Amino acid sequence: MNGIFFLLAAVLLLPACCTTVGAAGVFLMRPTQEPKTRRMLCGMAAGIMLAASVWSLLLPAIQRAEEGLLPAWLPPTAGLVIGAVGLLRLEQAAGTLLTGAGAGHCGRMVLAVTLHNLPEGMVVGLAAALALSGEPDAVSGALALSLGIGLQNIPEGMVIIAPLMMAGVSAARTFFISIFIALLEVAGILLGFGLGSASSTFLPVMLGFAGGAMLYVTSDEMIPETHAHGFQKQATYALLLGFITFVLMEKCV
Repeated sequence: MNGIFFLLAAVLLLPACCTTVGAAGVFLMRPTQEPKTRRMLCGMAAGIMLAASVWSLLLPAIQRAEEGLLPAWLPPTAGLVIGAVGLLRLEQAAGTLLTGAGAGHCGRMVLAVTLHNLPEGMVVGLAAALALSGEPDAVSGALALSLGIGLQNIPEGMVIIAPLMMAGVSAARTFFISIFIALLEVAGILLGFGLGSASSTFLPVMLGFAGGAMLYVTSDEMIPETHAHGFQKQATYALLLGFITFVLMEKCV
């Protein structure tokens, strides 16, 4: 029993820790590496996020939905649309406030990537609740999901923090922002875990919700950022490398 609780603690904390690790890696960057390094980091993160949205979120959502009464495509699709459109509207509302406060594209990109951490965390929390309930293969499934999301959080954390550092934000303030972003994902994890009694019903929708939010961030923020100021080919190669890397890691797990 203690082993299960220890494993669940690792599942709950891994994604947030990976975000912090990725953010800490950016402190090794030199300003002279901008903008090429930033474009390639964005490209690699975009590739990992695309792969994670499929293998870690949408495909598991369909598999879970097959056990329910509704058509297997309906809960994941509904969650995907709600996640993408909901994040779009939320970002538009918050972006208006940021623009009024003088924040530019950098602030809006950080906001979009940060906001999708909340549904991501909820998915991990729901999966952990399923594992605690004793469902077959739930522990291994929760661990694989947490590891998959954690893997894409490492370069994602780098992409969140890099623009802030390049914009002149101090190292100390950048570090505390990264901690806040990681804590937001922890809040999502705890919220999802709290819904554990109904997790079998909510999980396919929440997986689709997180997948839709991730696809929106990738399409609307990450990929355009990689092609904004040159180095398109290098960013595309980095995207392919990120996609392939995640798929290989997912298969190894």
